Amino acid sequence: GLSTLAFYSAATFSFECVKKHPPEHRKFQCWELHPSWKAAAGILCYVGAYVFITYDDYDHFFEDVYTLIPAVVIIAVGTLLFIIGLIGCCATIRESRCGLATFVIILLLVFITEVVVVVLGYIYRAKVEDEVDQSIQKVYDAYSGTNPDAATRAIDYVQRQLRCCGIHSYSDWQNTTWFKETKNNSVPLSCCKATSTNCTGSFTHPIDLYSEGCEALVVKKLQEIMMYVIWAALAFAAIQLLGMLCACVVLCRRSRDPAYELLITGGTYA
Repeated sequence: GLSTLAFYSAATFSFECVKKHPPEHRKFQCWELHPSWKAAAGILCYVGAYVFITYDDYDHFFEDVYTLIPAVVIIAVGTLLFIIGLIGCCATIRESRCGLATFVIILLLVFITEVVVVVLGYIYRAKVEDEVDQSIQKVYDAYSGTNPDAATRAIDYVQRQLRCCGIHSYSDWQNTTWFKETKNNSVPLSCCKATSTNCTGSFTHPIDLYSEGCEALVVKKLQEIMMYVIWAALAFAAIQLLGMLCACVVLCRRSRDPAYELLITGGTYA
């Protein structure tokens, strides 16, 4: 899944620390994999953007705009990772204790932010069902069929994409304003199965219509999207915790043993 890809890509950046011999010339070596910071930031931004784009197709089915907060935060975290990568590289190249301390502090702040994202993700994931339940009837009542209004586009899109019809079943269309005004005893063509080439939406041929209602599928889709955010945030939080521990090891060993120093190498001894 997406979270596994995120974890795999981000896991490539780590601190590998090696002691140089002989003891009197021991040097503490670390390589920071800045391309992986960029990959991690890119993946986080991708997850956030994916949530934005997908929610745009379903935004008529929930009224709480704060549902998008986790996506906003995770995009901000992705952007911040670029800055963190630069600070980490500069701190290592200059062998700056202050720079490394700043690096650790920023990582800690990002870690806390991602924990907040996870918490918010679970909170809003639990609210999705109530949000959809409160708004979906209004959206179906606003359906106009021929007019290119937002509600019509949203319903037609959802019914085609999720292969559903009505709120709980296609018979729900009989209670809508659109059905009563058209008086043609049919449902929108978006309710027609993709395999039914001659479907007109008529109730006289229910076999041509999607039988499953849209409400449960919309809830499932939105909760699935929120889980992408939660798993991505969890994966990167775990990796950043490892990064903080490694950077702290560097700082502690430098303060205790002057014979240690930071080097940027390609994995060989200088």
